[in-house]
Amino acid sequence: MQVPDAGDLPVLKAIALLGGCRGPVRISTQSLGSTLGTSPQTISRRLKALESAGFISRTVDPSGQSVTVAKAGEEVLRREHAEYCRIFSRVGGHFILQGTIISGLGEGRYYMSLPHYREQFRMNCGFEPFPGTLNIRLNQQSIPIRKRLESLEWVTIPGFSDEHRTFGEARCLPCRIEGIPCALIVPGRTHYPEDIIELISGVSIRGELGLDDNDTIDVEVGYDA
Repeated sequence: MQVPDAGDLPVLKAIALLGGCRGPVRISTQSLGSTLGTSPQTISRRLKALESAGFISRTVDPSGQSVTVAKAGEEVLRREHAEYCRIFSRVGGHFILQGTIISGLGEGRYYMSLPHYREQFRMNCGFEPFPGTLNIRLNQQSIPIRKRLESLEWVTIPGFSDEHRTFGEARCLPCRIEGIPCALIVPGRTHYPEDIIELISGVSIRGELGLDDNDTIDVEVGYDA
């Protein structure tokens, strides 16, 4: 996922706080510069950079400009939100789960393609899930650690119904694999063996890290250690 320059991010946040995620907002470089403690010239440069990268859209006219936060900009802000939620989670802890990659049944690809679930994970985890899940068989030392994770604050993903069937809710817990944001997921109607976990991410973890079945991997849960 593309990310804005560190200096551009406060401008993106300021536009969102003005209502830019809901629709176009009228701004001036002078007022935005005053809010952020920088010059109008710097604001103008950063707006152009955000627009060029696809994080905002702009309409400029003689009386000023209207700016909207684009979908890519919303994704950046949602990821920031997810990171701060992890930092300030009311229940702390830092855990490492270790196991080996195994093949799943392929059901995760279907469920992660459903728009309702994709939108819910985007809102709650900061990413739209890659169409597929990563399945891991935990080693014996990690099984009791997995049980301790139940004391943490999981996010509930609500279920939904369409004209054909009802889809159940799920629970997810933010985690990381080698710096890649992901989430442990537990479907409400599925009963996993105690040594199996399933993860989602915004990317193919197998592809990103060059992993195959039987490769050993660490899953990091918690960021306050």
